[in-house]
Amino acid sequence: MPETASPQSPAPQAKAKNANLSLALDFGPLLVFFVGFKLIGMIAGTALFMVTITLAVLISKWKLGKVSPMLWLSAILVVFFGGLTIYFNDQRFIQIKPTIIYSFFAVLLLGGLAKGKPLLKYLLQAAYDGLDETGWRKLSRNWAIFFIFMAIANEAMRASMNFDTWLTVKVWGVTIVSFVFAAANIPMLMKHGLVLDKQSPAAAETAVAQGDAPQG
Repeated sequence: MPETASPQSPAPQAKAKNANLSLALDFGPLLVFFVGFKLIGMIAGTALFMVTITLAVLISKWKLGKVSPMLWLSAILVVFFGGLTIYFNDQRFIQIKPTIIYSFFAVLLLGGLAKGKPLLKYLLQAAYDGLDETGWRKLSRNWAIFFIFMAIANEAMRASMNFDTWLTVKVWGVTIVSFVFAAANIPMLMKHGLVLDKQSPAAAETAVAQGDAPQG
């Protein structure tokens, strides 16, 4: 009798596809901003950034059925500070957006820990199957510290770099650092019950480094 495929077998592929789409929706608008700035200048590039991130929110709702907290916050701040950037012709407004995002999530995670609630558990539970409470607390603490560091780093970069250099570091350097940091947490998480047989370590890194947890 020939084997029949399990009806659940496509699930990992669907999960991976959703993770890839979510990552593209989070990273794509920033990449469009980077290319737009290089080709058509800061003001037009900022306007393109605002349009692209608004489309990302709509596509996320349509294709994934939800919009990640990171994408919502990014979209609101991009539209607000992007508008100020265009109105005042001042790039500093769009540069301060990452500092606000990093600070917001650091305060949110630390506030949750102070109340005994590791908030990342409610955002990423599906991505970290089997993780125990201690693991969630450590993960929330680590990302809170990371976001504090990134907020300080963004302010240091704003003060010491021209806009072109800042944007290059923001698009490429910060993205790489976020994924490396996410990967560095995997061994600790495995000690606290993380099950990787349902998804690859790469998928776990993607889940925490993109929309479901801030990338800035």
